[in-house]
Amino acid sequence: MNAQVEKVYEQVVARNRGDLEFHQAVREVLDSLVPVIEKQPQYAENGLLERLVEPERQIVFRVPWIDDAGNVQVNRGFRIEFNSALGPYKGGLRFHPSVNIGIIKFLGFEQIFKNALTGQGIGGAKGGSDFDPHGKSDAEVMRFCQSFMTELSRHIGPNTDVPAGDIGVGGREIGYLFGQYKRLRNRYDAGVLTGKGLGFGGSLARTEATGYGTVLFAQSMLGTKGDSLEGKTVAVSGSGNVAIYAVEKLQALGGKAVTISDSSGYVVDEAGIDLDLLKQVKEVERGRVADYVARRPGAKLVADGSVWDVPVDVALPCATQNELDDKDAATLLKNGCVAVSEGANMPSTPKAVEAFQAAGILYGPAKAANAGGVATSALEMEQNAGRTRWDFATAEKKLAGIMEDIHSACVETAEFYGKPGDYVLGANAAGFTRVADVMIAHGIV
Repeated sequence: MNAQVEKVYEQVVARNRGDLEFHQAVREVLDSLVPVIEKQPQYAENGLLERLVEPERQIVFRVPWIDDAGNVQVNRGFRIEFNSALGPYKGGLRFHPSVNIGIIKFLGFEQIFKNALTGQGIGGAKGGSDFDPHGKSDAEVMRFCQSFMTELSRHIGPNTDVPAGDIGVGGREIGYLFGQYKRLRNRYDAGVLTGKGLGFGGSLARTEATGYGTVLFAQSMLGTKGDSLEGKTVAVSGSGNVAIYAVEKLQALGGKAVTISDSSGYVVDEAGIDLDLLKQVKEVERGRVADYVARRPGAKLVADGSVWDVPVDVALPCATQNELDDKDAATLLKNGCVAVSEGANMPSTPKAVEAFQAAGILYGPAKAANAGGVATSALEMEQNAGRTRWDFATAEKKLAGIMEDIHSACVETAEFYGKPGDYVLGANAAGFTRVADVMIAHGIV
């Protein structure tokens, strides 16, 4: 690593002790930027790197709420407003017991480059809470969301910071959050949150966007080899929003998803995942993958091992960070996997990424491959600003165009820096230069 870049990384570790996921995300980006800095040294001048890795604002707050038994519960809320060079802060809210400030920093840092790649004029942020909505009643979720938004509302706005959903935050949660924001601010700022219901400013294709985009990116990568997803067998991890709509788009393009998963294990369905049943179990009943297996002849639930043990042509990790390690990567490669496109945020460990790149397979990193969600969130903001709503075909066409532009930017940037086919370098360098150029233009702020 370049000495100056190494110094920046050491400072990040010293200032953010224990935030291991954040360290990992910063290391991955900085490693990629060495050829960029060496070729264009102005990007390391005036403390630009030091400013880039330090959030502009970190907000931590108490979230008290009352459960159905009348007991007071207390959770912790976070919002990391990382970088606003390109536009208002933009990034999701995650409600999950694993959430801590290090997780939010890593997600917010990744969001800077992902958002830059979309070309939509949005900055990077992330937020959430260690609240677990699973198993809570609608009334409990509502009371928590109202308490959470009571504090968050003073920090966000359509031209300041626009949160969206993430793990644990779906349409129900966004609805409660928006209702409380409107109540507190006495303003109908439809553009203050994205992922809203269609009746109050939501965008068609937003629900599908992350999963669709991940598959479209895989299709574009395969296209560089004269190949496609037609006839491919695919492993999908997770069973939430991203996984469901990755399965849907795969089927539309002629691929066959044979796995889904959750914390209880993974499903193998050699006939191909039954999309209608999956949606019924996960979106309507809020059930588990075991419920899918109970109603799907031929499907089996595997409680141990890894979803990546299943022989497939393509892998789409759509669950959570660091879910795919070097052993999983070795298994995928041994079984003939030719492409990996990341639907979750940083789902592959550094050693897994090294294995994919050393093998020369197509590997689409999350900040490029899963940018469809935030891209369509920006399209939702655009519709809100114009008080209009596009039909599904229009929104999906715009999403497809953005994903193709992201893929092209990654390919062209990797070639510019002498590493054709390196999507990690391409995504990091393309996103970084877009942000860095504007930071330079804005001065030292």
